[in-house]
Amino acid sequence: MKTSWRSASLAASVVAVLTLATACGQESGTSGSSENVGATAPGSIAGVGAGSGVGAGVGAGVTESPGGSDAGAAGGAGELAISAATDLGKILTDGNGKTLYRFDSDTAEPPKSNCDGDCATAWPPVAADDVTAGDGIDKSLLGEVTRSDGTKQLTVAGWPAYYYAKDANAGDTTGQGVGNKWFALTPEGKKAKASGSGGGGSEAGLPGLSVRNDPNLGKIVVDKNGMTVYRFLKDKAWPEPVSNCNGACLDKWPAVAPVATDDTKGVQKKGLMSFTRSDGIKQMTVNCSPIYTFAGDKSPGDINGQGVGGQWYAVAPDGKLVGAPAQ
Repeated sequence: MKTSWRSASLAASVVAVLTLATACGQESGTSGSSENVGATAPGSIAGVGAGSGVGAGVGAGVTESPGGSDAGAAGGAGELAISAATDLGKILTDGNGKTLYRFDSDTAEPPKSNCDGDCATAWPPVAADDVTAGDGIDKSLLGEVTRSDGTKQLTVAGWPAYYYAKDANAGDTTGQGVGNKWFALTPEGKKAKASGSGGGGSEAGLPGLSVRNDPNLGKIVVDKNGMTVYRFLKDKAWPEPVSNCNGACLDKWPAVAPVATDDTKGVQKKGLMSFTRSDGIKQMTVNCSPIYTFAGDKSPGDINGQGVGGQWYAVAPDGKLVGAPAQ
């Protein structure tokens, strides 16, 4: 009887593991998410210290609200204005002159914020209350979205609007380009970009994920902006995706936001899915492995993240690491 009980228990365990493996391997696109509750930050990554659980592209250790007690307050942003920033062109500010930002991991259709918890501490949502359109601003582009905590957040052309906690003074734009995910908002709701720099995150017209033939690495995966996609050796893909890049690590290696399966080209569909990280942010995978971009890559085609710390490598269309030691 005792032997029979052990056999049954072992069989149940095997079935459970196989079920997880099947879920990870299915062609689920962004709908097949799994809860990641076991990720822990690595002690040190290529000169980047362990983080504090701050979300993608968020400055580590930021806890204060953006300079000025009324920035991001419940009363709203007041009358929005257009500022002609020196190198960003025309951008939106609130009634106190504080810069408004948008987040690449959010969506505009339908409006949805994916910045909560520590992320929302570093990037306080702009309250939708009492917001009005100033001169030159199309009021029809202003709206609101209900956040996960039930509060109302301002949207511009569908994009949720934020402040940046490190902007100490009116006119500051220190959040521009942070983590290759955060950009000042233009009056049209688009991403501001620095003139003549090629930066600022202008859309390249590519699918969410596609394949580029690199002269040094061969076929590698790139994101919607043509930026090289990487994997981290300390992450796990089985039996479910687990990211071990958290906090300050994400400043250097921003997590790639979820991409619909039909918004990819040339990338293996099996294991192409998103999952929810331990910090609440949703991240994309290729063959179940979490994927990232590198803040040190400034232009499409850059591969500055390749081999960093012996832990980071570009991703092949089948999800394998390119140029890494034997896997």
